[in-house]
Amino acid sequence: MTEEEKREVAAFRFGIICDLVNRVQLDAGEKERLIREKCARKWQIPLSEKTRISRSTILRWARLYKENNGNLECLYPRDRSDQGGCRAMDEETALALIGLREEMPECKISYLIEQMHQRNLVAPGTALNPSTVYRFLHRRNLIKPGGQATDRRKFEAELPGDLWQSDVMHGPMVDESGKRRKSYLIAFLDDHSRLVPYARFYLSERLELYLDALQWALLKRGLPRKLYVDNGPAFRSRHLDYVTAALGITLIHSKPYKPQGRGKIERFFRTVRSDFLIGFKGNTLSELNESFDVWLTDTYHQRKHGGTGQSPFERFTSNTECLRAAPENLRDYFRQAARRRVAKDRTITLGGKLYEGPVELIGSKVELLYHAGEPDRVEIRYNQKSYGFLQPVDLHVNCRVKRDRNRNTEMQVDPNAAKRRGGRLLSIARRTEDER
Repeated sequence: MTEEEKREVAAFRFGIICDLVNRVQLDAGEKERLIREKCARKWQIPLSEKTRISRSTILRWARLYKENNGNLECLYPRDRSDQGGCRAMDEETALALIGLREEMPECKISYLIEQMHQRNLVAPGTALNPSTVYRFLHRRNLIKPGGQATDRRKFEAELPGDLWQSDVMHGPMVDESGKRRKSYLIAFLDDHSRLVPYARFYLSERLELYLDALQWALLKRGLPRKLYVDNGPAFRSRHLDYVTAALGITLIHSKPYKPQGRGKIERFFRTVRSDFLIGFKGNTLSELNESFDVWLTDTYHQRKHGGTGQSPFERFTSNTECLRAAPENLRDYFRQAARRRVAKDRTITLGGKLYEGPVELIGSKVELLYHAGEPDRVEIRYNQKSYGFLQPVDLHVNCRVKRDRNRNTEMQVDPNAAKRRGGRLLSIARRTEDER
């Protein structure tokens, strides 16, 4: 199993136990109710055909998470020898089942299995169980959902920091480097108080810019217990999944094309358009953000909110004891990860640059943690152990490295190198001038 797959599974497992390990107060009855609900629910488990999770498994994950002081790596799955295939049916039967489902997209599972047998599409010795076929087709989005009415209810988080909503709003055109470019407002909103932990206009809605805004929000207002986001490309990033899970934040995605759950931040965006943008007179991105910061701090946060009866700042600061402070090494949680193999000459390539790895890791696949744009701060890890920061390869130094009889390295230094100031021709020319 690759490191990326392990991270995906660990983030999923944290999402299962987050209610059990992040609640401020949780009595025995409430804990048992949550566990029963999780056991009764069907899940789409990453890299697995199973849809149910047992009580003992949930408790084991929660225990491991607490015993390791919230280290997400304790939830990594163990490598399994038989992973990678469908154990319930062979490949030919699976392909035939997919083709038949595409031919009859609305038929019942029982009729689909009957047709598979009548057309001799089932391999000898293979038993098609209805639940197995349903899970197989459901994971491939080949099950058409029923037309049931949606039960929507108004909600509000109980305390500040319990739930943040986040989204991106298309902003006005601004002047940047002599060109007119579109701006995007990346914002976070505390569901309980309606306070905005951080919001800023950017020139794009790419993942790295969203992570920059998230990092500033966490530094200013602490760690939320849940983060409710849209289904855009930045929000569906595995990097974002891992960052939030490692910080103990439950990442929740709203259903596609169902913006009703994000009503509070959508209402905030409407206020930005009607109260701030309508009166903005600047042209550049810096002018836009400077004016927006003043409006957000002096007007929006201090004005009485119609839904709560208090100003967002007053409501947020009235229960600060429940807030979770961001860790001192918060920036390290936002590093990107890459998998590389240490070559026989100890070199590792990352981003077009060559680094030197430890001798004991030659031939091993290692994990590199780094920030984009900081080539001198690349940490190397192997089997969850850090081996420090990598050093760029210096070819001029390496050419003078020799090995003794015990294969220990030693530096060969030319004693006359410091005396020479130039090449042979320059020395001859100077000697000729002195003779004259």
